[in-house]
Amino acid sequence: MTINRDYLGRTFPAADPYEVSRVKIADFADAIGDPNPVFRDPAVAQAAGHADVIAPPTFAIVISMAGSARAVADPGLGVNYAMVVHGEQRFEYSRQLMAGDIVTAQATITDIRDAGRNVLLTTKTEIRTVDGEHVCTAHSTLVERGGAG
Repeated sequence: MTINRDYLGRTFPAADPYEVSRVKIADFADAIGDPNPVFRDPAVAQAAGHADVIAPPTFAIVISMAGSARAVADPGLGVNYAMVVHGEQRFEYSRQLMAGDIVTAQATITDIRDAGRNVLLTTKTEIRTVDGEHVCTAHSTLVERGGAG
């Protein structure tokens, strides 16, 4: 089965709200090996001009995966996940994620194209607060190896 190109442009329902917490931020910073105290210490973050601790820039992957997973896991799309590798990831921020944010992630399939024997599937995931404020847009490309027609 090949990826269903009729899904190009489809937007999926937003993922359930996700609460960004100090603990989750600190755990993520530990996991990536970043000792920056602005990710752990509210006083340091406030001295740097933030209301609370901020998340490392790549923390948005935790949230965006919930939104893009709805798209990629849709059986009608036809992704053979056993053959998928991660191709690219980038983030465009309106502001940094910080402790106390409650956000949702909504994904849209923005590109499906062949690259040799592979199919590239690109999603755009909008991360917004539950009040609708844009925080970040995550762009992700997955490569389905050997999936080209």
